[in-house]
Parts: sequence; C-alpha cells; structure tokens
Amino acid sequence: MTKKYRKFDTSFKLEVVKMILDQDLSVAQVCRDMGLGETAVRRWVQQYEAEQLGGSGIGKPLTTEQQRIRQLEQQVRELKMDNDILKKATAFFARELK
Repeated sequence: MTKKYRKFDTSFKLEVVKMILDQDLSVAQVCRDMGLGETAVRRWVQQYEAEQLGGSGIGKPLTTEQQRIRQLEQQVRELKMDNDILKKATAFFARELK
C-alpha cells in the first residue's frame, strides 16, 4: 500500500496559517475542522513566522515577498555562474592570442 500525499498551494497554506494566528484558533481545532495533519500545519506556521522575521525558513516560501527573494537569489546564482564562465573563456582566448 502506498500512501498518497496531498499537495496544497501556497494560498491555501497561508489562509490556514492566518486562521490560526489572526483568529486565535488552535492548530488542533483547525486541523480537525479541515481534515489536515497537525505536523504539516505546524510547519506552515513556523515557516510563516520565520518569513515574518525576515528569515527564509525551510520549505517553500509562503509569502510573496519570500517567493520573490528566493527567485532573485536563484537569478543571482545563475548570473554568477555565467560570469565565471565568461571570465574563464576570456582568459582562455587571451592565452590563445599570445
């Protein structure tokens, strides 16, 4: 028997987290009402709180700001790799011209 994992989009996760934090509902109550696992929901709350404090947290970002930050960080990594390749190519061709 294989266990099927459900996938939730970030807007749903954010809605659940806001129910817990803004409406002062307990994690257990929200999980019972919505048929969710407590471990996952607690992880979503921790992720959201970490993002609110400016950290990146673990897992997929919940807030749009953190999503954008991760996207920009990925672009920076790719540009640095491209720059390194260009530097090596320039050095190689400079040696060939001598």
